[in-house]
Amino acid sequence: MASEAVYTHRDPMLKKRDDFEDILEERRNSSDLRYALRCYTPVLYKELTPCKASELKSMVLQSDQLHYVISQVCKETGMAADEVQVEAAAILEEMAHRLQLSTVRFFAFTLSKVFKTLFRSICVNEEGIQRLQQAIHEHPVVLLPSHRSYMDFLLMSYILYTYDLALPVIAAGMDFMSMKFVGEMLRMSGAFFIRRSFGGDKLYWAVFSEYVKTILKNGFAPVEFFLEGTRSRTCKSLTPKLGLLNIVMDPFLKGEVFDISLVPVSITYERVLEEALYARELLGVPKPKESTSGLFKARKVLSEDYGSIHVYFGQPVSVRSLAQKRVDRCQFNLIPRHIPRKPGADIHSFVNDSAYRLVRAQEENMVLKPWVLVVSLLLQNHHQNQVAGQKQGMALDELTEQAVWLRDLSRQYGAFLHWPDHVSPSEVVSSSLSLHRGLVRISEGWVQLASEQAGGQTGPGEPRSAVPPEEELLNQAVITLSCASYRNQALHIFLRPALLASAIHTASSSNKQEVYNSFSFLRNMFSNEFILCPGATVQDFEEACFLLVKTGALQINQQEFVVTERGHRTLAFLTSILDPFLQGYQVVCRFLCEDATEALTEKQFVPAVRKFIIKHILTGRLRYIEVLSSDLLKNSLAALLRLGAVRKLKGGEEQGTLKVNKVMVNSLEDTLGGKLPTQKAVVARL
Repeated sequence: MASEAVYTHRDPMLKKRDDFEDILEERRNSSDLRYALRCYTPVLYKELTPCKASELKSMVLQSDQLHYVISQVCKETGMAADEVQVEAAAILEEMAHRLQLSTVRFFAFTLSKVFKTLFRSICVNEEGIQRLQQAIHEHPVVLLPSHRSYMDFLLMSYILYTYDLALPVIAAGMDFMSMKFVGEMLRMSGAFFIRRSFGGDKLYWAVFSEYVKTILKNGFAPVEFFLEGTRSRTCKSLTPKLGLLNIVMDPFLKGEVFDISLVPVSITYERVLEEALYARELLGVPKPKESTSGLFKARKVLSEDYGSIHVYFGQPVSVRSLAQKRVDRCQFNLIPRHIPRKPGADIHSFVNDSAYRLVRAQEENMVLKPWVLVVSLLLQNHHQNQVAGQKQGMALDELTEQAVWLRDLSRQYGAFLHWPDHVSPSEVVSSSLSLHRGLVRISEGWVQLASEQAGGQTGPGEPRSAVPPEEELLNQAVITLSCASYRNQALHIFLRPALLASAIHTASSSNKQEVYNSFSFLRNMFSNEFILCPGATVQDFEEACFLLVKTGALQINQQEFVVTERGHRTLAFLTSILDPFLQGYQVVCRFLCEDATEALTEKQFVPAVRKFIIKHILTGRLRYIEVLSSDLLKNSLAALLRLGAVRKLKGGEEQGTLKVNKVMVNSLEDTLGGKLPTQKAVVARL
C-alpha cells in the first residue's frame, strides 16, 4: 500500500477551501435596474478592445485554413469556389453570436428577478473569481462548467457580469436556436449555435473550428462549453466529449499562442429544476422540444423553493504545463499550420487524459448539501426493507443519527460538504426533507420515499390500486430515479472505496493481489459509468486502501485484508452504493443471454431490456427500480461492446445489429454476481 506521505495532499483536514459570497444578498437589498444599467468595463486579454461580431466573421471567412478547406471541397465536389464560399458564409451566419450589451443588461435585470424568486442564495467562491480575472488578462481562457441544468449557461454569464468580468461566448445546441425570440436573445447574449453532429461535413467542421480558434487566439472573449457535451440527466459526471477540447488546444499545440487557461467550474444545485423531467427521460419519455411557449408554461416553477446554488471556479489549468513531457510540438512544424490534420494517437491520448483530469477537478469541487447523504441512506434503507419484507421507511431519529455518521465519513474521504455546523443535526435533516417534500413523506416521526406510498406496497386485506401495475411501477420509478440523481452527486466521494469494498466482498480470498484483481475487473467494467481516469487503476486502488485504513475500516496484515469490527458498517454502506449498478449490468447480461433476438439492433436495445426488466420487477425477481434508467442500460451496453462481449455489425442489411458472445456475457454476469470460480478467468481475459 502507498505510504501515507503520498496522500497527505488529499487529506481534507489539510485542504483549505475558499470562502463563498452570496451574490443574491446584494440584489435583495438594492435596485435591479441600477444593477443592470451600471457601468460595465471588464478587463480583456492584454487590454484588447472588444471585437465586433461582423469583424470576427470576416476574419474567419478570410482565414487560410478555411480557404484551404474550400479548395479541397471544390476538388471533391466539382463546385465553384464562389458557391462553396457562399455556403461557408451561410454556415457562419447560422452559427455566430451577436453579443450586445443591451441584451446582456436585459438578461441581468430579468435573471435577478427570477433568481431571487427561485433560489435562497447563489454562492460563489471569490478567490476563484480573482484567479479567473488574472487568467483572462494573461492568456486566452476556456471556461468548462459542469452541466446539470438548462440554467447553467445563464448562471455563468450572470455571475461574470456581476463581477465585471468579460462575458463568454458559449457553445449551444441548435435546438435552442429554433426557439422564437429566445434563440435570438441567447445569440445576442453570447451564444453561438452548433449542430449536435457534423457527420463527415468537412466545410461545417472547418467553419466551426476556425470560428472558435479565431475567438481564442485573439483573446476576444473567454470561450465556454460543456465538456460532457450534454446535460447529465443522472447528476453524475458523464464521459467527456473531446471534439471542442481538441479545437481549443490546437492553437497552443501549433505555437499560435503561448498558453491557454482551462478553468473547470463546478455548479451544484440543492434542488434541480428539471428533476422530474430528467427521471421521465431516463424512463423513455421523449424530451419536450425546446420552445418559447414551453418556457412560459414553465412559469409555475417560480412558486417553488429550489434552495441554494454553489458555484466554484476552480484553479485555472495551463495547457502548456499539461503538455510538458507529454506532447512533442515539433511535429506541427512539418506541415503548414493552415492545413487541417487529424490528431495522432499521442495527441488523442493527451487530450483524453486532460479531459478526464478536468472532469475530476469539477467533481472534487462540487459542494454537496446534506440532502445527498440523507437520500443515499433512504434509498439503501428502502432496498434493505424490500429484501427483508419489512415496513418501508425509517424513524427520523435513526435517519439523523445515520446522516451524522455519513457526514463524518464523507468528510474524512475529502467531500466538499456544506453542512451548517451551527445548526443541530435534526434541524439540518428536517430542513433537507422539507425542501424535497415532493420526494419524501414524513408522518409521526417516520420518513418514507414518496414512491413507497405511491406504489404497490399493500398489506394483507388492503385494496390494490386501480392503476395498471406497469403504470404504477413507472410512477414509482420517477420518484426513485429523482432520488437517485441526488445520491449520484456524492458518488465520486465514495466510488473508489466502494469498488474496493465490493472487490473484498467478491474476491476469492482476502489476499491483496486477489482483491486487486477483483477491483481491477470492477473498475474496468464500470469505466463507462463513472469518471475513472485511464491508466490509473493502481493509483485508485491505493487511494481506496488508504481511505479505508485511515478511517479504521480496514487493516492490511502481511498482504491480507482484515475488516475491523467498526469497518463492517462502512463496508456495508459502500457495497450498497454500487449494488444498483452491479444489478443493472447483471440484468443486461441476463437479457442478452435469455431474451435477446438474433436481429436485435442498438436502437431496439434499451426498449427491449426495459420491457424485460419491468416483467422481472413485477414478478418480484428484481428489486432495484433504478435499473430502468436508460443511462445505466446504455453504459452497460457500451462496456460490453468495449470488452468484446458484444459486437456491432457494420455494413449490409445487418448494420447496427448486436452480435452477442453468450459464453463471455454469461461469464461476466457470474463475475459481477460474485460467483468466484469464473472470476480469475474473466479478469485474465480482460
